This record gives sequence, structure tokens and C-alpha cells, in this order.
Amino acid sequence: MSHKSDIEIAREAQKKPIQEIGAKLGIGAEDLLPYGHDKAKVSQAFIDRVQGNANGKLILVTAINPTPAGEGKTTTTVGLGDGLNRIGKKAAICIREASLGPCFGMKGGAAGGGYAQVVPMEDMNLHFTGDFHAITSAHNLLSAMIDNHIYWGNELGIDERRVVWRRVLDMNDRALRDIVTSLGGVANGFPRQTGFDITVASEVMAILCLATSLSDLERRLGDIIVAYTRDKAPITCRDLKADGAMAVLLTDAIQPNLVQTLENNPAFVHGGPFANIAHGCNSVMATSTALKIADYVVTEAGFGADLGAEKFMNIKCRKAGLAPAAVVVVATVRAMKMNGGVAKADLGAENVDAVKAGCANLGRHIENVKSFGVPVVVGINHFAGDSEAEIAAVQDYVAGQGSEAILCKHWAEGSAGIEELATRVAEIADKGEANFAPLYPDEMGLLEKVETIAKRIYRADEVLADQKIRTQLKEWEAAGYGNLPVCMAKTQYSFTTDPTRRGAPNGHSVPIREVRLSAGAGFVVVICGEIMTMPGLPSAPAAETIRLSDEGFIEGLF
Repeated sequence: MSHKSDIEIAREAQKKPIQEIGAKLGIGAEDLLPYGHDKAKVSQAFIDRVQGNANGKLILVTAINPTPAGEGKTTTTVGLGDGLNRIGKKAAICIREASLGPCFGMKGGAAGGGYAQVVPMEDMNLHFTGDFHAITSAHNLLSAMIDNHIYWGNELGIDERRVVWRRVLDMNDRALRDIVTSLGGVANGFPRQTGFDITVASEVMAILCLATSLSDLERRLGDIIVAYTRDKAPITCRDLKADGAMAVLLTDAIQPNLVQTLENNPAFVHGGPFANIAHGCNSVMATSTALKIADYVVTEAGFGADLGAEKFMNIKCRKAGLAPAAVVVVATVRAMKMNGGVAKADLGAENVDAVKAGCANLGRHIENVKSFGVPVVVGINHFAGDSEAEIAAVQDYVAGQGSEAILCKHWAEGSAGIEELATRVAEIADKGEANFAPLYPDEMGLLEKVETIAKRIYRADEVLADQKIRTQLKEWEAAGYGNLPVCMAKTQYSFTTDPTRRGAPNGHSVPIREVRLSAGAGFVVVICGEIMTMPGLPSAPAAETIRLSDEGFIEGLF
């Protein structure tokens, strides 16, 4: 059993040149655009060439609602990819890039853990290949062009009170949530109230992750609604002639990034919308390219299955024509105990009753994922303190739900510790028994779509939406946007909108605070409860302990 930290393990990685990793999937050196020795972008020419290939099998890794005990969804995604390669399958991994906000805030990095990691870990958690900076720049170019258009005479007749395009920054900064710009007199333009969101909540991020090509990207950027006139006619990015320049800024960013696992297997790391405030999946370009060149593609969707998996199925798969062959729901004994009422400090002690009490949250997720017509297997991410009786309690519970739970030791043992799950997942995928369908049809009304998710996934009794929100949704339907899916912005910690309610509550209400139309991305964002699209830093941010060591190594990032 290793007692090394994740960062020490990552630093000892025996990385291979990225050209060798590309060769495993038939990507030639001429089709890789290297960023140093260990990461590269895959060329558009290669992506275009493989479009005629048949698709491999798509496997989604999701999880229970996150708890402070930790679940290890990315760790399991990486481990499962390595495990499939270990048993002789040609498999690739598709995960998201990390946002700087959580890295310097609470969460730390996002590259897996233990002996199931993607490297170079420091790069992935910091600037990587510059994709997020490109998205931030493209987004804010549009912001600048809106205010500039108004300043130079406002030919389009934008109502300054109805500019809906906010600015973005890839950092947690609560002071920027609600601000007034253009103070200081005539030379600085017209003062108006606006604010910042975090870059991962940007519609440009969603567009980059849902676009199928550079031309599709530019079309979607043009469709962004940035403001309205006094008579409520929409003004788009295309009206402002900003779409071309934004696409230019994103030309490199839309190309998927290739890196490797600790076991030198290929991993695509591309895009990074959060699942609590955006759609929580890596890019369609990365996933669909991987499916053309690998037999199995393991991807993850953010946070619990009530957020990430729901959006993966209802938004990403619907829009990209994808269908998962199998879903793995990640759970830990420790998280079951927490859901069963055990405090974090007491998780070390065996408590089979608490495990049993906490399994309801897992059961709800299994049931929900199955409702999409996809087979489900549970991966128990093993921790050293888990007792055999506690593990058996989870396995017995899952068997009672008509599924199976497999113990996985990839954190400590790498691919050797997850062979059983890899074998089972490949069997399930190869059987082809998935009969995938999204939860609601395109033609259902927007509020009905929200109610469908609230009742069928969150198990709420009702959605609380005031007249203003109902009218807004009706106006969007009348304008031709009624066929869009909905993207729920909700706390990740609970099925409810109350982050403190664990387990599997029934009979609660889902209050809608605000709705935003993302016409370019192709969904309506529904902001529920107290969730913020610009997070804040915690009282003791991780940034306080991140530093360079005397040897020049980055410390405290993980």
C-alpha cells in the first residue's frame, strides 16, 4: 500500500513522448501539435479523416452526491481506462480540464489520484494548453464589443438595461458577482449594472464543448443573444459582427488535448464546464474523436448523477447523437457512512448500520440512471479503512437494487486493482443491451422539462417559479426556443436545493431564482436555490498553501 501523496506519485511517472501515446490510437506525429514533450493537440485534419470510422463503446462514469469524505470519480475514470487497456482492450479516457477557481479555492486539482492519474498533473491543473484563457478572451471580446457599439451611437438600438451578456474570469471572486461598469464620465461609456461569472459557466465554454466543428462553433457563437432592444427584439453576437473574431481566438482551443495516464494510456482532456452551474461534460469533439479511434471510451460527468449524468444524457448525448453502452456509478463506504449520519472525524470506525442507512442515496442514483435505459454497475472506490462487513453491506444493498457493486483498488494498485470492473463493464458494453433515450422529448414545454427533471430525478413534489419566470419561458417558446433542453444550476451536495440535506429525500420543492437563454449552446439555464455562477473562495483558500519548493517543484496543488 502506498503512502506517497498524489503529487509525489505523479512526479515519479515514467512518461512517454506524446507521439508514442498518439501512435497507440493511430494518430501520426504529423497530426499532433505538441505543447512540450508530454501534451499535444490533435489536428483538425486527422479528426476530419476518421469521421467515417465506426464508433466504439461509450462508458459513462458518474457518482453519488459528493460528500467531504470523497468519492473519486475522476480516479475511477482513469483507473477504468487503464484497466480496460490491461485486459487487452483498446481504450481511451475523456475527462475535463481543471478550472483555476477550485484549484486555488477548495477542491484542489482534477487529474485523478493515487496510481490512477493523468499526467502532467501540474500543467493540467494550471494553464495547460491555454484553452480556458482563449475562452475567457473570446467571451470578454464580445463584452467589449457590446459596450463599444453602444458608445459609438448604438446603431442596433440596444437597450442598456437589457444587456444580458456578463463578463467572465477563471477565478473564484465573489466581489465581481454584481458590479457597475463605465463609471467616470462620458469617455468611459454608459454606466450599467452587470457582473462576472466564472469562465466555466460561460456560454462560450458550453459552445466549445458542444460544437462539432470549427464552422459549427462559429455558427453557435453567432447565435448567442447578448441583449435586447427596447421592444424586446434580440440582439445577437452575429449582429455585432463579433463571431468571426471570437472563432479566431478559439481556433486552437477547439482541438482536443492528448495526454497520458501513469500507465501510458491515452487520455483526452478537453473543455471544462462545471456540472452544478453548466452542463458538466468534456467536449463533444474529444469524445466523438476518441470513439472513432478507440474500441472503448471512458468519460465522466461532473458531481453526482442527478447533475452530471442527467446533463450528459439529456444535453450532450441528445445534441451529439451519442448513446452510452454502460454507466458506472462510483460510491465509497466512507460516503455511505456520511450519508448515514456519521461525522467526518468518525469515519475511521466500522459502522455497518450507518453504511446501510446511507445507501439510499446510491440507490436513488442507480434507479435514476437506469431510467435512461442504460445498464448500471457500481464501482466501490476502496479506502484503506473499509471493513469487509461494510463493503459487503454496500454489495448486498446494490444486489437488492438489481445491479452489482464491484470493489475497485485502482487508487493503490493502478489497473491491477480494477480488472474485475473493467472485465464486467466490457461484457456489459459488448452485449449491447442499452436502450438509451433522453428523459423528455424536444417538443415538451420548457417549464414541463424542468418539472420532469425535478420530479423524476430530484423526486421533488413541485417546482416554484414566479410569474416573471413563467412569462420569460413562454416568451422564449414563442420565439422558437421551446425545443431546447434545460440545464439545471443546482447544488451538487443534495438531490434538493438545500446543500445540507443528504440521503434520498422526497417531497421537497425546487425554487427557480432565474432563467438564462443560451441560444448558441442550445439550452436554457435554470438557476435553482442559492447556487452562484461566480463562486467565492473559502475562509482558508488552497492558494494560501500553494508555493514553489526550493527545488522548483509546485507544492500544495493537490
